[in-house]
Amino acid sequence: MDNRDEKIAALEGEIKILKNKLEKYTNNERHRKYYEKNKERVKENAKQYLNRLKEENPDKLKEYRHRAYMKRKEKINESDQ
Repeated sequence: MDNRDEKIAALEGEIKILKNKLEKYTNNERHRKYYEKNKERVKENAKQYLNRLKEENPDKLKEYRHRAYMKRKEKINESDQ
């Protein structure tokens, strides 16, 4: 029992360390500044990607839209409950 508790504590410590390292690379101040400065460029690139996807692989686009619909439906059901 004592051995398991030590392993659990060690793994929880490792999880905390990894989460802190991950935060350095995701959603930090540099990312926010970049998107604030280049908002139009990012939107334009996303629009171009969707148009290219429409031509090259319409099934993938259909899959994306279906997944978005299912998530919206799930959120509505959660908010109603």
